[in-house]
Amino acid sequence: MKHKQLIILIFAGLALGVTAFRMKDTYRQVPNSSFGTGERIEYRVHYGFINAAEAKVEVANSLVRVNNRPCYRVNVTGRTVGAFDLVSRVRDQWRSYIDTSAILPQMFQQNIEENKYRKQETLTFNHGSDVVYLDDKEEKKSFKVPDNVHDVISGYYFLRTMNFDRLSEGQLIEVPTFFSGEVYPMRVRYRGKDVIKTKFGKIRVIKLNPVMPNNKLFKGDDSVRIWVSDDENKVPVKVEVDLWIGALEMDLKSFKGLRNDFTWM
Repeated sequence: MKHKQLIILIFAGLALGVTAFRMKDTYRQVPNSSFGTGERIEYRVHYGFINAAEAKVEVANSLVRVNNRPCYRVNVTGRTVGAFDLVSRVRDQWRSYIDTSAILPQMFQQNIEENKYRKQETLTFNHGSDVVYLDDKEEKKSFKVPDNVHDVISGYYFLRTMNFDRLSEGQLIEVPTFFSGEVYPMRVRYRGKDVIKTKFGKIRVIKLNPVMPNNKLFKGDDSVRIWVSDDENKVPVKVEVDLWIGALEMDLKSFKGLRNDFTWM
């Protein structure tokens, strides 16, 4: 009887070892020459000539380990300024821990302050079993998700690793994204290339259109237009958003710590 128990334990251990190896081996490998630690980018958001908000996107100077995987710690902050701050105060913070090899999220945190509205949430990703664990002040839940699912920040960084030269104009890119307790396909349409003028000079860009769902804020499916530097960085240098009343623009304000130099014309 003891021998049988020992054999069962040995096989159970082998099974666990094989399972652990498979779990580790499920991670994809995504080549990344577009970003690294220490990157810091700031944007100015304006409504016509009126400053409306500021946004900052930062990759921490050192890697951290989450779920026993090395990760980039990416912080995104957004805040209203000037008259907009008096009318509708926003202090939003998002943080994503992005796996350095798979360019997938291991953890996502958000702290939302919009007027009197408050929301704090942590998502933990188990890519081996395709489960996301949600933890906020009110509840804890788990969600079954597709393979290689993203959060809203890691999806953006994954797009930066893509080779857009392989796409044809009008082609649709789809990235499964988990947000607000649901999985939705983040769709971005490739619109070709162009040259635009910024305060730093002219630059070749890739044109992208996120496909927006019908809502009361954005005007039409192609209401958001993004111009991304056509170089190894693939950094957004300009964004335009058509609203039902007016339009918002986001321009590159400052940058440092880029993995590659911008190629100005």
